[in-house]
Amino acid sequence: MVTVAALAALVLATQGCARKPAERGETAAAQALLASAWSEDAQSFEKVVDRAAVRADLRQQLLRVAQANSLAVEGGASDAALDRMITPHAFRLVAGTSGAPLAAPPTREQAAALLKPDGKDRVCLHDQTPQEACLLTFAKAKAGWRLVGMAPAGFTITVGPEPAKASS
Repeated sequence: MVTVAALAALVLATQGCARKPAERGETAAAQALLASAWSEDAQSFEKVVDRAAVRADLRQQLLRVAQANSLAVEGGASDAALDRMITPHAFRLVAGTSGAPLAAPPTREQAAALLKPDGKDRVCLHDQTPQEACLLTFAKAKAGWRLVGMAPAGFTITVGPEPAKASS
């Protein structure tokens, strides 16, 4: 009886951990970030960005690239240089079907389709390649879900078509 109760508790606990992104709030943050990038709205963009965390993430990525190429870079990139990478203008949003710039900001459903869990309180917005490389990383903070990491500049986010609505 104790074994059955323990197994039932384990099943219930793992179901709670496997919640879909839309149930935890990160989809709203991802959609808000993509919409602000699409409209080039810097004020809305800043509301979902943890700038210090994104700077640190980019600085580490750039240092790894430099080290892989046998370059010594003292201190890494400056905050000013990193800040130029962390803007709505750094994002290129295109339609998955045509590759053309999006005609409208991505919907919540389109943003949700790009997200996958990356631990308990992190999600990754991935590209549309078979490898699903992580382009943006969101983490849960006291203030809600925020962008904490991103690929260096020069990437494109391909947004799939609006999912078909289920008929009632």
